[in-house]
This record gives sequence, structure tokens and C-alpha cells, in this order.
Amino acid sequence: MSNAHQYSIRAINPEAHLFEVRLTVSRPDPDGQVFEMPAWIPGSYMIRDYARHVVAIRAESDGVGVPVHKLDKSRWQTDPTDRALTLILEIYAQDESVRGAHLDNTHAYFNGTCVFPKVIGQEDATCKLDIVVPEIPEAKSWRVVTSMNRDGAEAYGFGNYIAADYAELIDHPVEIANVAIGEFEVNGIPHVLAIRGKTRADMARLCHDLETICSQHMKLLGPPKDLDRYVFLLYAPGNGYGGLEHSWSSSNVCHRDYLPIRGDDGVSPEYRTFLGLVSHEYFHLWNVKRLKPSAFTPYDLSQESYTRLLWVFEGITSYYDDLGLVRSGLISQTDYLELVGQTITRVIRGEGRRRQSVSDSSFDAWTKFYKQDANSTNAIVSYYAKGALIAMSLDLKLREEADGRVSLDDVMRACWAKWGETGEGMPEGGFEATCIEVSGLDLGDFFDAAVRGTGELPLEQLLKDHGVRYCLRRAKSRDDKGGTSADDDKLPAVWLGANLAAQGGKAVFASVANGGPAERAGISPGDELVALDGVKADVSSSDSRIRRYRVGDKSTLTVFRGDELLTVKLKWAEAPADTCYLEIDSEAKADAAKRRDAWLSSQ
Repeated sequence: MSNAHQYSIRAINPEAHLFEVRLTVSRPDPDGQVFEMPAWIPGSYMIRDYARHVVAIRAESDGVGVPVHKLDKSRWQTDPTDRALTLILEIYAQDESVRGAHLDNTHAYFNGTCVFPKVIGQEDATCKLDIVVPEIPEAKSWRVVTSMNRDGAEAYGFGNYIAADYAELIDHPVEIANVAIGEFEVNGIPHVLAIRGKTRADMARLCHDLETICSQHMKLLGPPKDLDRYVFLLYAPGNGYGGLEHSWSSSNVCHRDYLPIRGDDGVSPEYRTFLGLVSHEYFHLWNVKRLKPSAFTPYDLSQESYTRLLWVFEGITSYYDDLGLVRSGLISQTDYLELVGQTITRVIRGEGRRRQSVSDSSFDAWTKFYKQDANSTNAIVSYYAKGALIAMSLDLKLREEADGRVSLDDVMRACWAKWGETGEGMPEGGFEATCIEVSGLDLGDFFDAAVRGTGELPLEQLLKDHGVRYCLRRAKSRDDKGGTSADDDKLPAVWLGANLAAQGGKAVFASVANGGPAERAGISPGDELVALDGVKADVSSSDSRIRRYRVGDKSTLTVFRGDELLTVKLKWAEAPADTCYLEIDSEAKADAAKRRDAWLSSQ
């Protein structure tokens, strides 16, 4: 008798967002089989306790009920039986994020972590999955899109699929809906783009540009040995952005208006954002899905798995995502430098970079980065954004000090050969040791300062040595992301030292910067700004009103804190030069310009 586990999933009540999942175990544990739902999903480092969405659970054997006992928040155990055991769960699915599961009468989407329990002690058994056609009229035209291998199901069809083990079963998100499908190949490997959402996107253009990006990344590190197909799942609503990587696919969300339509020329800033998203998720094929820290080898999805290396796996990926766009020729060097300027701006605007290292940020992702609050900008640094800047700094440093013999590309290839292709986990000191080994340089001080420390990165000098000017200015407005220049005489002279956000028609202080005018005046996050100098305040007009003040001016702010009205005095201070833009230095020396072109060209 086969020991393969048989799963099935069907929509039993789309209007109530309910899936029914059945799991049959042919040889259950004779002492009583234990089942467990994951507490988190790989790629998103926060405990989410997916068991909380189980609204009903029961078991049977040969049609006879078997008692089920809950052991803790995520585990159940059945009474012993010597026959095949079937566990039946009803699961609520109303999470449209890339980390969740969602079901209604327009589509069904799920990650395996949300719906499939693990059979404790038999995690390595083959897993078969029957995706059942929903019994609703709308489903007649639905197609199934997943990177899971078919086991009798037709292409994009309902029916039987198969995974080598439980870890693979939950690594294939599934979209079931009316979808637009585009197909292309990279290095002879079939790739699919499946779009859900009411969009007029130019599928041919999208497939061409995705093939260009994927080819660039494939050229850098080579195709993984087990990569025989890849699927981009894309939900394109009227709002939203994000992605989650998987070993043979990625799940992505992006605003429908960011996608090009037929006749569009060039790459708009919005489309550039989309291309950066899919480039990021695709690079994860190597960096974190196969080349991963030892703490994730294998994953323990029952509890937090701590590593100080998330900056390597997310930060370096965040560096190569946009770098891949310029190297592939999809965007210009100027466009790329604009994106880097925006990343620098995000980092230097946060005082948290002075308090938390990216090493600590990686370790504390579970409790700080993924659980941000109004003080996070003052307390933490992003291992994504600063990690990307560290990767760029390291790349430029290697290129210059090794006279062009070594770059971060060489380090990544060495890491891939050592830990990616072997499946062994990267030890905590592995990346730094590999950098030193490949380059022959003494990099201890760099890692002490950039990774384990909280000082400023030597970006200005490194970029100058590569023919790029590093420039800072004041912000134009609260929506100014940086990346481009501006006339100094058109910039506000002062700043509020806080971020105002429109919430329910009210102007609310979403965050308050340490040491800024608002904090010194006694403003707290969550305060509602009612009036500025006796005149009603709102978010939309705040930028123009702030421009009217000069350094040293004093104002009266009227705020609600809870239901109590307060009046505070604020003294306007000089706006900081916390907005970065980069420019190609037309006067750079020939060797600097040569290094720049080598850095930004296809390798």
C-alpha cells in the first residue's frame, strides 16, 4: 500500500469564504496521528498562526468517526487506528495578500501553508492533491494556475497534482479564476505569466520584458538544476503592491495601471516599479529559495527561525532587482540611478539606521520589522533597503580595490556553488568569509561598520570613484521620494518633523521624528491636527502652508489627543537635506567612467 498522502481541496461555500480540505493518511501513527498547521510562511518572517483559520475539524476511518484532540494552537492528535485515516477541515479564506488564502465567487487562491496540515513524522512522504471544481456557475470558465507538477490534470485544469513531499506541497501557490495567460521560454525552460484582474495589459510586451529580466538573472548565476518550469502569478487590482517568492513560482500583486497597454512606449515610473517587483521575486529563485541560511535548512514552520543574514538574502536581492533592469537594457543608467537615489532617501530619512544594525534588523524581523508601529522609523532600519545599499557599497568597493578583477557577482557565484547547488545552509559567517576568500581583501572593518554597526555608508566616495555624483537636498513635499534634482529656491525652508496622514477625513500624525519640531512641541503619534495658527488643517494643503514659514518662526497647533483638545507651541526648524539624487558625472576621470560602465553593463 502506497504511503503517499492524498489531499483534496474544494470550495464548499464561496460566499462564506470556506474551503474544505481532506487529507488521507494510509499508515497513521499507531499511537495516534498528530497533524500540524504552519505558524508562518517562508519569505515572510512573522508568526501568522494559520491554524486560527480552521473553523471545523474532524476525522474518520472507513466512514467511522475518530476523535480529534487539540494539543496546542497549531496541532491536533487523533485516537489510534490501524486503518487509513482521513482528516477533514473547513478553512476560512478571506486574505487577499500573497501570504494568504482567499475564496469568493470570483476566484480561489491559496498558499499551502494556509490550508494543508502536515502529517507529523511523515513529512517526507509524497503528497498528491486533487483540486476539485467548485460547484458554482462562475467556475465553469475558471482555470487552475500553479507551478505544481500535474498528475493527470490537463494543463491549467482541475484534477490531480503531485509534490515530492510536504515542503514542496506548500511551496506552490494556486490561483483558480478567469486569468489571462502568457507563455515564454528562458534557456529552454517554460515560463508562464498568469494575470487575474480587469486589465488591458499588453501581454506580448510583458512576456518579452519578463523574458529579458529572467535571462539576465539566469546569465549571472545559471539555471538551478531542478528548475524545469516557472510561473508568475499576478493579481492586478486597483490598488496594492507586493510579492512572495517560491521555488518554481512567485505570487505578485501590482496596480493594474502600472502595466503597459498596447501602444505604450518606453518604461514609465509605474511600469518600472512592476518590473522591479518581478525581478526581485525571480532573483529569489537562487537567493533564499535554494541558497539559504542554515537556520532555514530545513524550515521549522512551527516557531521563529532566527538568522542575522536576512540582509544578505533580501538586501542583496533588493540590489540585484533594479540592477538587473539596467544591465538587461530595459531601463537607462539615469533611470537606475534615480531608483538608487530613492533607496538612499528611504534609508537616511529614518533615524532608526543610527540605532539598529542590519544584522540586528535581520535577527529581530519577527518582532520589529514585520510588526512596525508609529515609532519604527526612529527605532529600526530596513534590512531590505539598507541591505541593498550595503550590497552596492560592497560591490563598488570590491571592483575598485581589486582593480576590476572581482565584484559582488563573483561572490554570489561562489556562494551559489558552495551552498545553493549543494543544498547546504549558509552558516552565519559564511557570506563574509566568502567575500574575503574570493577577493583576497581585508573586509573586516567594512562588515563591522556596515553590517554590525550603525554608521553611515561610504556611498559618496564609492560612487564618485565610479563616475557618479552623490547629491543631497531638502524634500519638496511629503510625497517626495527623492531620486531627482530640484531647484533650491523652490524647496521649503522648514519642516514639521512628522508625517501627516489622512485617516477618515482627519489629518493624523502617523509618525513623529526624534528631535524634530513636532516632537519638541509635544506632539504624539495618533494626535489629530485640527488647526495650524488658528486655521483649519488638512493633509492636502499641509505642504503649501508649511512653505510659508521660515526658520525660527513660531506657530500654535491645535490637536485632539483622544477626545481632549490640546494646544501646543511649535518652533519651525531648518528642513534637513535628507533627499538624495545621483547624477552621472560628465567630468569624471576615464578610469571612473570605465568602472561605472563595467558595473552597470551586462556581465
